[in-house]
Amino acid sequence: MNDEINYKNNPLHGVSLKNLLIEMVDHYGFDILFAYLNINCFKTNPSIESSVKFLKKTTWAREKVEVFYLYEFKNLPRASSEQFAMSPRDRIVPESQEPGEPAKLSLEDAQRLNEKRAKKAAERDQNSGHRSGKHHSHRENSHQERGSRNNDSVYNNDKESSSSSSKPAESNVDPWANWKK
Repeated sequence: MNDEINYKNNPLHGVSLKNLLIEMVDHYGFDILFAYLNINCFKTNPSIESSVKFLKKTTWAREKVEVFYLYEFKNLPRASSEQFAMSPRDRIVPESQEPGEPAKLSLEDAQRLNEKRAKKAAERDQNSGHRSGKHHSHRENSHQERGSRNNDSVYNNDKESSSSSSKPAESNVDPWANWKK
């Protein structure tokens, strides 16, 4: 019985993905949803049916849309770190918090937000040594060396070693090599 009460305190309880999308598209439109969420189903031939079909198959995208619904459209306060670790449909909203009016969003704000996110991501990649462009981190290079020294198929078929190696094995050609340039 306690679970029933908790689920009633989640604005997503009882709301289908289709109804959730209809509400947001009616209020914001596909262009704003794409600008903020950067999910291609909102840009390329957008429709409710095709978006629902994609989102049902793609967990990360569905959760991204549900988070947007909770914290932008329903304008709820951000979740605690404990609740944030859970999927949006499992989060519990305290009884004292009521959904508010949808946030006012614009394409200009979305552009500024995306520029800010890109800047933070570039700083994070630069500071942590992640691969950016053609540069490799120490961890990836050491993994690559282990893979080239060891003839075990585990290393030869490993995605990370095949995508980061400069000369992949003949049987393990990187299909994205031309795209990465």
